[in-house]
Amino acid sequence: MPEVKRPRRGSLAFYPRKRARRIYPSIKTYPKVEKPKILAFAGYKAGCLHVIAIDNRKGSPTFGQEISLPATILDCPPLKVIGIRAYEKNLRGMKVFTEAWSQNLPKDLERKLKTKPSEQNLEKIEKNLNRLAEIRLIVCTQPRLSGIGKKKPEVFEIGIGGEKVEEKYNFAKSLLGKEIKISDVFREGEIVDVIGITKGKGTAGPVKRFGVKIQPRKAHQKRRHVGTLGQEEPGKVRYTVPMAGQLGFQRRTELNKRILKIGEGKEVTPKGGIERYGIIKSDYVLIEGSVPGSKKRLIMIRAAIRSGRYKFLPVEIKKVVI
Repeated sequence: MPEVKRPRRGSLAFYPRKRARRIYPSIKTYPKVEKPKILAFAGYKAGCLHVIAIDNRKGSPTFGQEISLPATILDCPPLKVIGIRAYEKNLRGMKVFTEAWSQNLPKDLERKLKTKPSEQNLEKIEKNLNRLAEIRLIVCTQPRLSGIGKKKPEVFEIGIGGEKVEEKYNFAKSLLGKEIKISDVFREGEIVDVIGITKGKGTAGPVKRFGVKIQPRKAHQKRRHVGTLGQEEPGKVRYTVPMAGQLGFQRRTELNKRILKIGEGKEVTPKGGIERYGIIKSDYVLIEGSVPGSKKRLIMIRAAIRSGRYKFLPVEIKKVVI
């Protein structure tokens, strides 16, 4: 009988504090939705601005008044659906059963994948729907339609809502080989989660990395160092001891961000383009507040998984200040 692993008890919070595996994240969990729909999208971080809007949060001291809201611009060119991935359950979770790829793949996909996929396993998926546990879309970005100034696309998978696997498969099959726009997935006023890789800051000491107290001037060895590395017995250094190491370039998720506006790039692109980004050529989305990561980095937008009472909160925008 294969070994069964149990989940760890308790949370490790932000541990291990090491570099992310790649420069754009994958989405691990999705909210449960009854109807089949796309649950995520992606866009390139372009810059920041602020919006003059009417405060519509009940209980707020400025309710009904004009307020200034900070916002982040995400350049969201359409995503291309290039495949369908089917999962089956095993003792350790979910395992990939098979994949079905589109016949019309983008030419730039050769820059990302070493071998061009050509498997057409739609019939295999249809015959084994009763043993499948999950259906997801394989999509790729189209950076040529953005202002990022590169050609190599990113490839990742996004989840589909629904209760039955058959509904998810029929929905995914209808989208195979087509483009998805941000307006097809989300709407203005919707509460979403943003997932990104933070700015990389290299190696840092324990004071900057953990905020430990600086030692007094009479310290015998170092001032910007922890007082002790731990107990004498057992003779080991625990992972909880603040020590120097990687700071930044880590996967982070920020919950419950509001979509302020979805529109075309001409509306928010100043003359000469956005500084250190360029011109937004296609659709964009304004996210209230900040978003993790640096400019030109791919940010994942997911349907809110813990939105609470605020699932949809439309906003009346008076002016966008560039």
